[in-house]
Amino acid sequence: AALRVVAAERRRRADAERLARTLQRTLLPPALPAVPGLQAAAAYHTASADEVGGDFYDLFPLDDGRWAFFLGDVCGKGADAAALTSLTRYTLRAAAIYDPDPCSVLTALDLVLKTEEQGGSPRFCTAVFGILDAAGDGSFDITLAGGGHPPTLALRTDGSVDLISTAGGQLIGLLPEPEFVETGTRLAPGDALLLYTDGLTEARGADGAMLGEDGLARHLAAHADPGRGADALLATVHDLFDDLSGGISDDTALLALSVPTAPLSRSLEETR
Repeated sequence: AALRVVAAERRRRADAERLARTLQRTLLPPALPAVPGLQAAAAYHTASADEVGGDFYDLFPLDDGRWAFFLGDVCGKGADAAALTSLTRYTLRAAAIYDPDPCSVLTALDLVLKTEEQGGSPRFCTAVFGILDAAGDGSFDITLAGGGHPPTLALRTDGSVDLISTAGGQLIGLLPEPEFVETGTRLAPGDALLLYTDGLTEARGADGAMLGEDGLARHLAAHADPGRGADALLATVHDLFDDLSGGISDDTALLALSVPTAPLSRSLEETR
């Protein structure tokens, strides 16, 4: 009888894991679009195989030739978080089509989250929403707005890492009249941008200490080469996962954007 109970529990967990994987895939874009002059890569690290998380990201074109991107984290786990994640992604994309101003997009999301039926559960999230605007010299001007989200990291060709903070931006969907903070930066050829959710910075090393935003920046300054591209940057972060033996207790979403040191078309020709 005990063996049957164990076998039934294994089947239940396997079914739950398959369902969670399937549902998680529906909440994320199947692939990122190709942005002229830019390399983009994304990854999702799941802390629990049988529970759906609420981290999300996306990258998509706007009608005026610019590109929009976002990354964030909704409260909770499971089916409720999945529904909220779906609503959040749809709202951000729809709001950006109507008015792509980053603060306006987050304000629209805040209104939707507070308007929808809550069912007694809190409905809020953190997010960063940004606009990519090609500058014509191979660089990209970036405008960001954030609500309650960790700083974005800009990796420079000289090896430095800038924290692009939206500190003061408040949680989305929770407060009566939240404030969102807008900032900007420029990505020159060889630079890269990393967006992440706090599952990464709240992970702990072997000594039990939390990685933190400064610890992440120090690691990237020491080990990442933004000129190698977005995929290589995410590989560096994945190496960091292995070093965090104290454990990662929350899901983590990553979105990397990098500007090649040479135009993509020329780089492809040189490798032929």
